[in-house]
Amino acid sequence: MKAIMIREPGGPEVLEWTEVDDPAPGPGEVIVDVVATALNGADVAQRLGLYLVPPGASPYPGLEVSGRISVLGEGVSGWQVGQEVCALLTGGGYAQKVAVPAGQLLPVPEGVGLVEAAGLPEAAATVWSNAVMTAHLAEGETFLMHGGAGGVGTMAIQIAKALGARVVTTVSGADKTARVRELGADTTIDYRTEDFADFGPYDVILDVIGGQYLERNVQSLNVDGRLVIIGMQGGFEGKLNLVELVFKRKSVFGTALRSRPAERKAEIVAALREHVWPMIEDGTVRPIVDQILPLSQAARAHQLMADSQHVGKILLVNE
Repeated sequence: MKAIMIREPGGPEVLEWTEVDDPAPGPGEVIVDVVATALNGADVAQRLGLYLVPPGASPYPGLEVSGRISVLGEGVSGWQVGQEVCALLTGGGYAQKVAVPAGQLLPVPEGVGLVEAAGLPEAAATVWSNAVMTAHLAEGETFLMHGGAGGVGTMAIQIAKALGARVVTTVSGADKTARVRELGADTTIDYRTEDFADFGPYDVILDVIGGQYLERNVQSLNVDGRLVIIGMQGGFEGKLNLVELVFKRKSVFGTALRSRPAERKAEIVAALREHVWPMIEDGTVRPIVDQILPLSQAARAHQLMADSQHVGKILLVNE
């Protein structure tokens, strides 16, 4: 089979579409013939040498796929060869085939195309596991999503709105502002000219920026507010005033989905199937796809992500 290899850390040009060995299923795994995969920030970080691949994970980038099951490993039940699925991965999605623990498989939601489904698992799992399972976002609360136009952001806006939250998000530019408002954002903040701290307080903040925003994020939280940091685009260090945490009972969580054990990922995937998939099937939440490119053009797709003009997901399809 072919897969995208990262020759060495660097720009998009280091991504190489090349022949590699086929994966073999371990106990409790299936082989999925990949129809499509999707770009995520972790793929870019891995390409740049800033994200270490977890032990035992595939060296190829790609944290989600859609496709068809071609092989059932030992002990797998409840799934069939030929079944169309999408899946949350620890790596290996930029390939023609991938081995997936059965607990990380999801059926393709009714009403969603097989290619589009590739952009669902990682964003949905990131939002639900952090905003709901960790921060316990509730109806009537105010939710701030930094970077509302990205793959996670567009999913977070829709899920938070469906849960009855007041949704605030940071974006840049009139086009992105219009798009996220269509998805349900109640308030949009242009981070180039406005300070999100002026629009608080917030009960829950989902943050992809990290160090640069840490102090203002915490100051912007309501009493009993929860900040969940899922990215570090703005640096690895920041100031933290413990008085804000202690006397106003604020909480700060740092999480990473990729490095969680398979058992925990299976719990998250089961929660998606129970809570988020019905939202997708009734049209409350929908996949937002910006562009679809051939997997062999992964370098071009990474450059498009770097240009940051997209809204929603960039997908890669096997030719």
